[in-house]
Amino acid sequence: MPKNKRPVPRKSSVSPEDKDEAVTQQLCDLAIDLAEQDGDEAEGVAAGAVLQQAGIDFHKIIKKNLQQKKDDILYDAIERTKYADLDAWRFLKEQVEEASEILLVRRDEGKVLELNAFVVPFFAHARGGLKREQCFQDQEAFDALSASFKQAQLEGPDATVVLVSHAYHLDEIDSIRYSHLFEMNRDAFGAMADKKLAATAAIERSISGWPENLFGPDDDAVELRFLLGFSLKATDDAFYAVPEDEAAADVYFGAREQRFHGWTEQVAPLLKRCLVTDGSEIDLHFLYQDLFHGGKERGIAEYFTLQMMSELNHGLDQHGVAPSDASAVVGPADVRGEMVLRVNLYSKDGAALASSEKPLAAGADLQMEVDDTYDALRTIGVTTLAVAVRFEADGRPSEVQAYEVA
Repeated sequence: MPKNKRPVPRKSSVSPEDKDEAVTQQLCDLAIDLAEQDGDEAEGVAAGAVLQQAGIDFHKIIKKNLQQKKDDILYDAIERTKYADLDAWRFLKEQVEEASEILLVRRDEGKVLELNAFVVPFFAHARGGLKREQCFQDQEAFDALSASFKQAQLEGPDATVVLVSHAYHLDEIDSIRYSHLFEMNRDAFGAMADKKLAATAAIERSISGWPENLFGPDDDAVELRFLLGFSLKATDDAFYAVPEDEAAADVYFGAREQRFHGWTEQVAPLLKRCLVTDGSEIDLHFLYQDLFHGGKERGIAEYFTLQMMSELNHGLDQHGVAPSDASAVVGPADVRGEMVLRVNLYSKDGAALASSEKPLAAGADLQMEVDDTYDALRTIGVTTLAVAVRFEADGRPSEVQAYEVA
C-alpha cells in the first residue's frame, strides 16, 4: 500500500499591493538611516560597510521604480517620510528628483555622459492672455533661442543643448511625474547622443495642452510658463566644474547669474516672436534656469507670491486705502491640516482690510519666507510689517513682533 504523504503546505501568496507597501516602507527606512549617518562618520569598518550597502540598495530601488513606472511607491515613500523625519524627507525627495532629472550613461570607450532636464520659468504679461495657436510659429526665432544657451555661456561650448518647441503651462509641468521625466531624458539622450532619428514619445506626451483661456480680450493677464530643455555633456567637462573653495564657488555662481541676466535681455525679443505672431504687446519676466524640479518649485513659489500680492492689492482697492496707510502681519497657519503662510492687512485703526495665504512647504525656512514676503509687499507699497509666531484657529495672530529690516 502506498504510504500516506503529508500535504505540502501552500506557499503564502503576497499580493502586489503588499509588495509595493513593503518597498515603500523599505525606501522610508533606508532614507532615515542614510540621512542620519554619513559613511565617513560611521563607527567602525562593519558599520561603514552596512551603510554603504544601504546606499546601494537605496539607489537601486529608486532606479528600479523609475524604470517600472511605479511612481506611487516613490511619492508615497516621500509623503510617509515627511511625517517621520524631515531630514530624511528632504534627502529622499532630493535623491528621487535627481535620479529622474539627471541621466548618467557610460559609453563603450569609458567616457561618462550626463544629460540634464532643465527649465526656465517665466511670466508673460499680455492683454487677453497667450494664444496657443500663435506660439512657436517662428522657426528662425526658435532656432536662435535654442542656440542662445551656448552663445550666452549658460551651457558649455562642448555641450549639446536641445529646447522643446513649446511654452509649458504649469498644469503640463505638474503632470510630468518622476518616471515620465526619466523616460523623457532617455528619449532626449537617444536623439542627442546617438545622432540618429529616434522616437521621442515621452517628450511628445508631455505636451498635453494648455487649459482653456478664461481671460477676456481686454483683461491684463499674467501667466506662468516654462521653457523645457535638455543639456548633454561629459561629466568631466571643465566648464561645469564648481570650485571647491567656498569663496571661489560664490564667484563662479555669481558670474553665471550675471550671464543669465544678460541672456534674458538678449532673448526677450526672440521669445516674444515665439509667443506672439499678431504684433500684440507682451512683457516677459524670467526666473532663473534650473534643473527640472528646482525650476518648477521656483516658478510655483513665485506664482503663489504674485497671486497673494494681487489679492492683497485688490483688498486695498476695495476699501480705498493707500498701501502706505496699511500694515501687514505675516505668520504660519494651520488650515485643515495643511500649513500655509498667511498675510493680513490692517488699516491704521486696526480694521481688517485683506487676507491671503500661500502654501508653506514642510521644513521651509520661515525667516526666508518672511523676508521674501516683505520684499513682495514693498512692490505694492506696503512697508510696515509685523511677524506672528502663528495664527490661531480663530484667525487671530499670536505673539506678534515688529519685523526687523536687515
